[in-house]
Amino acid sequence: MSCNGCKSHVEKALSEVEGVSKVEVSLENKSATIEMDKHVSLTTFQDALKESGGNYSIHHPDDKIEEEKPKEVKEKGSGVYYCPMHCEVEKTYDKPGDCPVCGMDLVEQPSLNSGSGKYTCPMHPEVIADEPGSCPKCGMELVPMDADESEENKTYQKLVKKLWIAGAFTLPIFLIAMSEMIPNNPIYKLMPLKYWNWVQLVLSIPVVFYATWMFFQRAYSSVVRRSLNMFTLIGIGSGVAWLFSLAGMLFPDIFPAQFKTHGGTVHVYFEATTVILTLVLLGQVLEARAHSKTNNAVKELLKLAPNKAVRIENGEEKSISINDIKVGDLLRVKPGDKIPVDGIIEEGDTSIDESMITGEPIPVNKEKGDKVSSGTINGKQSFVMKAEKVGSDTLLSQIIHMVNNASRSKAPIQKLADKISGYFVPVVIGISIITFIVWVIFGPEPVYVYAFVNAIAVLIIACPCALGLATPVSVMVGVGKGAQSGVLVKNAEALEKMNKIDTLIIDKTGTVTEGKPSVEKVVGSEEFDENKVLQYIYSINQLSEHPLSEATVKYAKEKSVSALKADKFESITGKGVKALIESEEVLLGNMALMEQEGISISSELKEKAKEQQELGKTVPYLSVKGNVVGFVVIADAIKETSRKAIAELKENGINVIMMTGDNQYTAKAVADELKLTDFRADCLPEDKLNEVKKMQSEGHLIAMAGDGINDAPALALADVGIAMGTGTDVAIESAAITLVKGDLHGIVKARKLSALVMKNIKQNLFFALIYNSIGVPIAAGVLFPFFGILLSPMIAALAMSFSSVSVITNALRLRKTGI
Repeated sequence: MSCNGCKSHVEKALSEVEGVSKVEVSLENKSATIEMDKHVSLTTFQDALKESGGNYSIHHPDDKIEEEKPKEVKEKGSGVYYCPMHCEVEKTYDKPGDCPVCGMDLVEQPSLNSGSGKYTCPMHPEVIADEPGSCPKCGMELVPMDADESEENKTYQKLVKKLWIAGAFTLPIFLIAMSEMIPNNPIYKLMPLKYWNWVQLVLSIPVVFYATWMFFQRAYSSVVRRSLNMFTLIGIGSGVAWLFSLAGMLFPDIFPAQFKTHGGTVHVYFEATTVILTLVLLGQVLEARAHSKTNNAVKELLKLAPNKAVRIENGEEKSISINDIKVGDLLRVKPGDKIPVDGIIEEGDTSIDESMITGEPIPVNKEKGDKVSSGTINGKQSFVMKAEKVGSDTLLSQIIHMVNNASRSKAPIQKLADKISGYFVPVVIGISIITFIVWVIFGPEPVYVYAFVNAIAVLIIACPCALGLATPVSVMVGVGKGAQSGVLVKNAEALEKMNKIDTLIIDKTGTVTEGKPSVEKVVGSEEFDENKVLQYIYSINQLSEHPLSEATVKYAKEKSVSALKADKFESITGKGVKALIESEEVLLGNMALMEQEGISISSELKEKAKEQQELGKTVPYLSVKGNVVGFVVIADAIKETSRKAIAELKENGINVIMMTGDNQYTAKAVADELKLTDFRADCLPEDKLNEVKKMQSEGHLIAMAGDGINDAPALALADVGIAMGTGTDVAIESAAITLVKGDLHGIVKARKLSALVMKNIKQNLFFALIYNSIGVPIAAGVLFPFFGILLSPMIAALAMSFSSVSVITNALRLRKTGI
């Protein structure tokens, strides 16, 4: 179960089983508590659920059942669809159709599609080529074999076709009906009104039973599923008007004189029915067109993926489909080409435009050993790269996957809209009935005609869709906008909370600094000179994957230092490493590790280390046989964007706290340079976690930014976890927001994006609520006693159709805003 509609459906189905006296279904726990007069088997309940429709199954609590997870799209044609109103949150469907909750057309999820890269002739399909060109048989231009319009466009074209048909039959009905306003109506000279009514009936049949029949199907489905929606109101309103007209023609004698014309025929409403349905269909067409623009950001990302690559095999270059690339392949990237997959440069150097992923317009210089990402554009030089991540593992694929998932998630603010929507349709139907009764009692003659028309107008003008769409479309456009700017949002809740945070906790290494540490120098002692200290450091660190370790290993290799054998290696989180080298216990780490092991440091070495730490350098100590014999000085430059970003965040009232595992002196030096007054040094992973807990208990809303495995617990606990895209996979997985470029300016962007999206959502909700609050009373005839104004059901239909379109159009404005 994924929504209250599911819950109601299951409750009803189980309650109707013979012998059941009480059923309580919990949506949160996905459980049912059933009281019965006699034992009923699970099989009986399962059969009842199956017969009631829907994909529900019931099991004993002790049974281990794997829930079906939403499908991931990896290639075009796998067909994953979702409701644009996200009625069932992240639920997806295998085929196109209508949402079982709100009745709206399901939308196809954009997916990465590289295609086969093959070309064929429209006249000779047996001709298949790897490159575009002309057909060798007929000379016609070859076309891509994978060329196929999206399901979204097919739905739009189908609706447009139906709109033309509906319009073609509705127009003559409207003209016939409106001709009554012409003095000495000329069409009555051709044949009496009675026969023109029959013409209207015949012309209305294609509109009702073909072009707009889907509205009645959705209305019926909503009643059966007990999930009333917009189409319930349209179906009842227009259906009653059409059936009333039909009954009036077949059985005129059963109607009172109030419903009859001077000629004795019953007033018919075929023109109202067909115009209402055609205008609703027009609204659906406009919505379909607008919806196609809400995920434009993802579509633009999809265009970044090339479908061809040049592979180097035995010294020869061969053009291949991107689907044929395997990890380890050597690929030639020519000037101006899009990079086909994620990898590392093996030969050459270049500058690469990464703006489509990071949002930064300045090309980035790359050389041998640097990583490159799929979809970015090569500059003016050629290079050879080795494929490391292909298919769905590339950064571009991950971004698209994350954006698709985030677009389907619900923001907490939507709970208000969902709560209102749950009561909306029953209340509107109630108002419609009250309107009919009030007009019958207090209305002017013919009272039943006024009552009937105004009751229908109430049903038609009410629009729960505008309310339902208010949040999802803004989230979808906003998440897409963020992706184009290098801010990847995992879920809508994070997007909403980001605007409310008052405290930001940041890590130092890789977050504030570049995360590219380099060794400045090695300091020895009387027992160990610099070369021997470096040899021991190299020997132990070659077994570690920490960025600082990598820096020392690289430095040792540049100095041509040989490594000694290290045994019993152990990594001590947040402190350092230890191992046995030549049967001697060796430790390398910070002061906390030395104190933990009871190792003292000579005053001379401590003073030298302090001098470096006060300059903002990191100083790991080397201990051999219980004595500190030296240390290494490691520098990590502060990112250019860090100072500006922190200053801007502080101006916006955010309390910025830096927490680092580094020592007090290094932490203070970095904090002073960033003009930070609040920082914590010598922090272990649990210290960051405890600080987040403590501040949350004080009522603060916390955002935590980090890039390492040690930051993952705090990232997961924080109200909003922010990972640097340059960091570890564990940190990215634990965070709700990922900054592709990996700098703090991305947090400023995320804050601006959050503020813009929330403002847009509130505008949409305000419009939807005001529209319905004003529209329904006017349709009921509240202005009639004062101004003599009544709202035609046809005008009500036009207003209803454009209310949803206006909400989508307002959300689309986010695409043009700058962050």
